[in-house]
Amino acid sequence: MQADTATPAASAMPPPASGPDGRDGATARLRSAAAGWEGLLVGLLLITLLIGAGLSPEFLTTDSFTTGSLDFSEVALMALPLALVIVAAEIDLSIASILALSSALMASLWNSGLPVELIIPICLVAGAACGAFNGLLVTRLGLPSLAVTIGTLALFRGLAYVIIGDESVTDFPQAWTDRAFGNFAGTFVPNTVVLLVLLAVAFGVLLHATPFGRAVYAIGANHEAAYFSGVRVKRITLALFVLSGTIAALAGIVISLRNSTAAANVGQGFELTAITAVLLGGVSIFGGRGTILGVLLALVLLGAIQKALLLSESISTYWIQIVTGALLVGSVLGPNLARRVTEARRRQSRQVPEEGGQ
Repeated sequence: MQADTATPAASAMPPPASGPDGRDGATARLRSAAAGWEGLLVGLLLITLLIGAGLSPEFLTTDSFTTGSLDFSEVALMALPLALVIVAAEIDLSIASILALSSALMASLWNSGLPVELIIPICLVAGAACGAFNGLLVTRLGLPSLAVTIGTLALFRGLAYVIIGDESVTDFPQAWTDRAFGNFAGTFVPNTVVLLVLLAVAFGVLLHATPFGRAVYAIGANHEAAYFSGVRVKRITLALFVLSGTIAALAGIVISLRNSTAAANVGQGFELTAITAVLLGGVSIFGGRGTILGVLLALVLLGAIQKALLLSESISTYWIQIVTGALLVGSVLGPNLARRVTEARRRQSRQVPEEGGQ
């Protein structure tokens, strides 16, 4: 049976129309919760813009947008497939190491005399292979994705150092570095942002408007129910890890060309920032809930906070790590507290009619 015929998949993904079976009440609540969370992100973003403008007159400028979005582009790219992985109640901590491995492989292949046009697809295939390795360990051996990707986080980073060592390559063709560092059609919008928008649309359609996306929601909501309803859980989970590895490799290519430097030590700590963006965007760490729009809003918010702190002369840059960590904890703690409060109110509302009827 295909994923689009599964009952849990249909119920996990919000249907467009209402019906009498009671499921649409849950759908309305889900949409309301998502809209409320995304509205909160918009409010926090507006506050950040006001504070940033107060900290530095350069904050609300086109140059600030250009440099800020460039600095955050690789994290944003990796956050898109990671959102789908977490919606499916899995995790991938190895994405930044795959980025580094892609960068190191790119440097090695360039030193070997291969053209960039051939290096890019090779690096993408290598990233897909890394993702497939993670996915096979999770789906075929039944290992928890947290433990697997903690191990491959070190493994892939180590392979990057084996390939290139402590060296770096800085002589990539200017035509390619200009594409990665340049702006789109003479505007202040970087080419990497255009790439991000195109991928965000693709992942948004994949998650929210296809049977594959409905199956991802079903897997995250109830793994066993999805399996017994005919959803190909292992195949879909494997595909998610392959997607994550491929886009992480793409981010490695982008950062190498954008900085005109390929090395094994790039992207350290990027995985935590990407996870923070996904969870802050409203994707549940327990799976089954979340939207690409929320992730994009969280990415903009994190980028704005980082840029504001970097422009401020009176605030240490170490506050970037502090704020990122606080947002990561808050993005997990906030929804769970809200859910407990909601459940407590429901129990209380049920007890009131029972007491009144006695």
